[in-house]
Amino acid sequence: MDISKAEQRVLHLLAQGGYILAEKDEDGRILKYETITRDGWLWGGCSQHLFQKLKYRRLISSKNSGPYRITNLGLKRVRSQLDNR
Repeated sequence: MDISKAEQRVLHLLAQGGYILAEKDEDGRILKYETITRDGWLWGGCSQHLFQKLKYRRLISSKNSGPYRITNLGLKRVRSQLDNR
């Protein structure tokens, strides 16, 4: 599976300990979400289209209504690098 540079950036951020907080309505649809780095900073590089793409490919998931984190499949798909710049 080929992964774009934007997807690589998000997966690296999540692999290093970041997560995606999602705010949902009463029907379970996502209203807004925020990507948080491992240091607690807000990161704005994850678009709604990119989020849906990662979720569809099962590279990220949420457990027990918690934040979205990288899955084992996502860890296998991300290319290892010294830094993600």
